[in-house]
Amino acid sequence: MHLEQRKSNFPTMQDQEIPSGADGSVGMVRQQTVVSFKSRPLLNLDSGRKLGPITQVYETYGRLNRARSNAVLVFHALSGDHHAAGKHSAHDSKPGWWDNMIGPGKAFDTNRLFVICANVLGGCRGTTGPASTDPATGRPYGLSFPVVTLRDMVRAQKTLVDHLGIRRLLAVSGASMGGMMALQWAVDYPKSVRCVVPIATAAYQSPKNIALQDVGRRAIMSDPDWNGGQYYGRVFPARGLAVARMIGHISYLSGRTMYAKFGRRRSAGNGRYAFDFAPEFQVETYLQHQSKVFVNRFDPNSYLYITKAIDYFDLTDGNARGKRPRTTLDFRDGDIRPAVARHFKSTRAKFLVLSFTSDWLYPVDRSIELSDALKMAGREVHHETIQTTYGHDACFLEANRMAPIIRTFLGVDA
Repeated sequence: MHLEQRKSNFPTMQDQEIPSGADGSVGMVRQQTVVSFKSRPLLNLDSGRKLGPITQVYETYGRLNRARSNAVLVFHALSGDHHAAGKHSAHDSKPGWWDNMIGPGKAFDTNRLFVICANVLGGCRGTTGPASTDPATGRPYGLSFPVVTLRDMVRAQKTLVDHLGIRRLLAVSGASMGGMMALQWAVDYPKSVRCVVPIATAAYQSPKNIALQDVGRRAIMSDPDWNGGQYYGRVFPARGLAVARMIGHISYLSGRTMYAKFGRRRSAGNGRYAFDFAPEFQVETYLQHQSKVFVNRFDPNSYLYITKAIDYFDLTDGNARGKRPRTTLDFRDGDIRPAVARHFKSTRAKFLVLSFTSDWLYPVDRSIELSDALKMAGREVHHETIQTTYGHDACFLEANRMAPIIRTFLGVDA
């Protein structure tokens, strides 16, 4: 395996300090790139195919200590990317997606920790994915890009961590899909992490969530501009991706939040119904706005690939270790916790599982099930449920509630 570092090298404590933002943020950050699997051996995927070269785009925050023992790898969720904190320039309207969690004095305290976040394999923010150029054809991969799993994504990021010279991470963490990847890391690299912090996630993708994501994928593939995935350089299939995002976004909000935020209020007019099909309720215009923002920054094919990878995630079968599942465990048969527990027998990491009372995408019961399985495996487990009305979005909004729990668990406050 050959690795190529582009742009600046990762910072260490010996480097000159970069000023943090006045608001407690990490300040200005820079995107970095590493290329792996440039020649044989290529990355062996769970599908049986091979992939290379693989470009990974990532950012780092804080300073790596001399012992290289303070590194935390953060995995992003479906719609996220490598830009987790800080800003790229003073003109940026918003900081990274987890800026309220990563920075001086925050949950992942960059005064003490070195935080890494990379765009996932199959993504569309610089890391190799379906929009990338296929070296064999000189054209975008499109649907010729191999279907990947979360395990494939984790294995790609392991090469990044190795490249940074980090043998053992202090912690891996993430929310939603990112939490699944943190669990997968603990399964595949049991000696390479001390602490695991999965947030608002589960040990497998539920049939309800598979159904929701399949409807989103069908919306994209039904767009007449999708063109079998070969729309690059042509008309962008914005309508299908917009509908997929709307469906997803509904699942992130709780019913109580939707009542409080929108109620049955209408966007404009004199209070009378319009008696047509133009958006008139505030919740409709909100979803349309969110979809437009998403369409401007995301690739429809990446949405297909990443949601499929999430749907394949299942720590109740052999596929967790890259093996083809013999049969899918029938959840009607009873307790699935022993099946999950066996995947964590080798790790010595301790776990902090965080869940939220109003999250119906990954409800508290799934976190209890995961925590019980980890205890069956003999692991040290702390499970905290946070009372909130934010629904699944709480994993990005309840930073102040999560911060003291995570800091204590990681020993940052010690």
